[in-house]
Amino acid sequence: MTRRHADLTLLLATFLWGTTFVAVKSALAFATPLAFLTVRFGIATLLLTPGTRFHPRPTGRELRGGLLLGALVAVGFITVTAGLVITTPSRAAFIVAVSSVLAPVMALGLLGQRPGWLTAAALVLATFGIYLLTAPDGGGLNRGDLLTLICAACFGGQIVAVTELGRSYDARRLVWFQVAGTAVVAGLAMLLLERPHIRWTGEFVAALGYSVAFASTICFLLQMSAQRHMSSARAALIFCFEPLFAALTSWLVLGERLAPLQWLGGGLIVLGMLAADLPAASRRLTGSRAS
Repeated sequence: MTRRHADLTLLLATFLWGTTFVAVKSALAFATPLAFLTVRFGIATLLLTPGTRFHPRPTGRELRGGLLLGALVAVGFITVTAGLVITTPSRAAFIVAVSSVLAPVMALGLLGQRPGWLTAAALVLATFGIYLLTAPDGGGLNRGDLLTLICAACFGGQIVAVTELGRSYDARRLVWFQVAGTAVVAGLAMLLLERPHIRWTGEFVAALGYSVAFASTICFLLQMSAQRHMSSARAALIFCFEPLFAALTSWLVLGERLAPLQWLGGGLIVLGMLAADLPAASRRLTGSRAS
């Protein structure tokens, strides 16, 4: 696979992940959030199981790490899906994207990994972007946005955990832990917190199928294939396009409109993520020139 082919492959995965926000928003018109998540990740678990190796059995540390990843992803998806009942797909996508800026802060608090000044500045820039996105002309920070911020924090923690665990354990098995854990937690929460309801219309089945086939299975396969041929810094830069794809899809499919200041806020969030990745990209570039 050439470098350009790898870039396009990962860009396709990012596009599909970005468009999933609209699919989930559509599905929630016919199902309660936790019921939808239970079915979505239950099916995804079944699809991923045949290609996952369970032997040798996971060690205690791997099992604990897998449970942690499953919990983070489960809470993240539960909060973002519940938030989408209230907020819009583009706003949700922009806020979730802040997780890649939050990750260095969590790494500092949990692992003592001190971010550089550019990363700290990027966090401030992204925070101002959230304010512009959710405050002026947008009705303020609503309950759906607050739930989505919880999701961003969980996904930031997940980025740190995957970085640490992925060095020692099978990546496919860690993905399975996350997907299966989300299905189990969503199912338990569904039984405890809501009166589950699903109306099996053609539109719901289409949205469910799109979410399962692309966001929970094919996208991961595309990601694994593409990232073998690029640095993690380059991959992170490509992932920054996800909220833009979500906003574009919302505009084309749902007719959603964002005020100019909200677009500016989203742009600042993406700019913050790009700035946060610059130090790693610079180090890798220097290392490649030295070799």
